[in-house]
Amino acid sequence: MARKFHEPKLVIASHNQGKVREIADLLAPFGVSVVSAAVLGLPEPEETGATFIENAELKALAAAHGSGLPALADDSGLAVHALGGEPGIHSARWAETGAGRDFGRAMEKVEAALAGKSDRGAHFACVLALAWPDGHVESFEGRVDGTLVWPPRGDKGFGYDPVFQPDGRAITFGEMEPDKKHAISHRADAFAKLVAACFEGGER
Repeated sequence: MARKFHEPKLVIASHNQGKVREIADLLAPFGVSVVSAAVLGLPEPEETGATFIENAELKALAAAHGSGLPALADDSGLAVHALGGEPGIHSARWAETGAGRDFGRAMEKVEAALAGKSDRGAHFACVLALAWPDGHVESFEGRVDGTLVWPPRGDKGFGYDPVFQPDGRAITFGEMEPDKKHAISHRADAFAKLVAACFEGGER
């Protein structure tokens, strides 16, 4: 049995405002007060894990220990099938420049790597790890499959959203209204599993 979440406040262990906003929207129906790691001045731990699960748990535990509050961390990325799953856990790293992260450049790098390849299939993967200050962690994985388009389309999402067209849709995540994306995204898939295990049936 997964541990139930009963606390009134939760740290979102991220300095990515787009990600913080998306997770906060998903948590809104549960009346949980959220604060980001950035607002608390918590440092971003080095992501030394080899998998999404390892990195999510590492970030959640660091935030829980640093704040004394339960913390929810996300590790997610774009896995391009013709590139052997890259950029995968290095999705943010592909966007790194000397002046910060530039996902426009990261999308160009993915497109350049795909040159001459007919398979444009990809999926977004997400692991949500919920950690408590005592070191207990619950982790849940979600994914959404789709196709990469070029050029990028839309400015509503973040990261690689403008080049990712989910299966069964005619528009990219970057063109999708946030509530529509939340309904089908990799993060929503992981979040549904988290809620079923840790929130439902809990004494709110």
